[in-house]
Amino acid sequence: MNFRNFLVNLLKMIKKPDGFENYDFNNQDFQAGSKPSPKPGKLKFLFILPILLIAGSIILSCQYTVEETEQAVVTTLGKVTSVESAGLHFKLPYPIQNVIKVEVNKTQKLQIGYKSDKEYESYAATSIADEAKMITGDFNIVNIDFFIEWKISDPVKYLYNSDEPAKILKMISQSSARSVIGSKNVDGVLTTEKSIIQAEIKEKIVNKLESYDLGIQLLDVKIQDSEPPTEEVIQAFKEVETAKQEKETRINEALAYRNKTLPEAESKADKLVREAESYRESKINQAKGDVARFNAMYEEYAKNKDITRTRMYLETIEEILPGVKVYVDSSEGGVQKLLPLEVFNTGSGNGGEN
Repeated sequence: MNFRNFLVNLLKMIKKPDGFENYDFNNQDFQAGSKPSPKPGKLKFLFILPILLIAGSIILSCQYTVEETEQAVVTTLGKVTSVESAGLHFKLPYPIQNVIKVEVNKTQKLQIGYKSDKEYESYAATSIADEAKMITGDFNIVNIDFFIEWKISDPVKYLYNSDEPAKILKMISQSSARSVIGSKNVDGVLTTEKSIIQAEIKEKIVNKLESYDLGIQLLDVKIQDSEPPTEEVIQAFKEVETAKQEKETRINEALAYRNKTLPEAESKADKLVREAESYRESKINQAKGDVARFNAMYEEYAKNKDITRTRMYLETIEEILPGVKVYVDSSEGGVQKLLPLEVFNTGSGNGGEN
């Protein structure tokens, strides 16, 4: 039974005290200021009504409901005595016990550098220059917009360990972001190092939350946008980014050409190496053959030096003068005669005919 039904039933139970039922309120005596004279004992219902109202409100205040996304911190005479989860619960009336409900299972968002009308949408956002403007490690100014996702991990610590813990979280986030941005150069902040910066900011915030013990759990850090403060600088960085992309394109083209040409060059190099090795082997084998032949000739020479020397001489002469025939005339003591016999034979034949 709710409080409204309780009041309705209570009013139905109350009757008019005796002396009022048949009294004419249009009577001239009444209009002149005369008062009815009911019996005093019948007026107790008028005193019971406020008492019953107070008792009903006290009874209703002894019960409370906790939603699925909440936890309830119960205090007894100002001291925390329990933390209740979702469901229907009962407590002693106020001011003996009091209940504070905290949304512990709700992901909350903290925007820094901008303010958006939509909780999780970045469009229709208004920039906050004092929060967004930061200085990089190479003394350039950039505007950084980011948001923090967090939730309450301990409702007791969230309520009693600090005053305005959400505001403290925002100051911690701003301090951590400025510290990380101050250690980076402007090119990295605006282009390639956003994921690294997010991770470093998150790590710094987590460490500070652990030391402050605020009862807050950090879920994520996301950089929405990072850009220079003026249009001229923005245009310059766009040109730099275009040049970097063109550089990457040229590098990729060079790598493709290398990947295409290198296998062919390696194939040619392997072919030349194999040909050189083959030539080397052939020369080695030829040299070995020459050595073997020379050794064989030397052995024969050692056995009969004169004959070998003469044979070598005749072979050399035959090689140098292929048209000359060599004959040895033993009748004249072995005198050698070098005669082109074919020519002489032809001439003697002609002379005989003549």
